[in-house]
Amino acid sequence: MITHIVLFKLKEGVRRADPAVVEAEKYARSVGDNVPELADWRVGWNTVDRPVSYDFAAIGVLPDPAALERYQKNAYHQESVQKWRAISDWVVADLEDI
Repeated sequence: MITHIVLFKLKEGVRRADPAVVEAEKYARSVGDNVPELADWRVGWNTVDRPVSYDFAAIGVLPDPAALERYQKNAYHQESVQKWRAISDWVVADLEDI
């Protein structure tokens, strides 16, 4: 299993209520319904404000590295990526369960 973790930090001046953020969140929430490789998909806003915190997170579980590769190429996922790219910076980690 692969656990795919993405942490998003909104760009300076971008707010959660901005229409582009609302649209990006909508897309992120539906990635799990539009990417068949995902065994589990969770997203949400950070609830604790700390200087090191990111604003939004997406966590997906995939059965293997091949599924992760297909997920990354999925057209719906790529649409979501474009929406987030316009409003945020992010970091990614992919953990392989051993």
